Amino acid sequence: MALPKIADARALSDTELGDRILELKRQLFQFRMKKAIRQEVKSHEIKHAKHELAQLLTVEHERKLAAASEAATQA
Repeated sequence: MALPKIADARALSDTELGDRILELKRQLFQFRMKKAIRQEVKSHEIKHAKHELAQLLTVEHERKLAAASEAATQA
């Protein structure tokens, strides 16, 4: 399974982006719980989830900055 591309994250709508961020945070929490109780966890899945979460948070931040910049130019 390849790492997700940033273009895929940029193609999501704001609501889809927020939903996916929550889903990945829950998934990472589940991975931490599995590790704590010594269940088998595939380490590459943790890496992929963290990578995708970072991309989604970056896109979310870019959109917030763009909205703030646009609001400042209109004011």
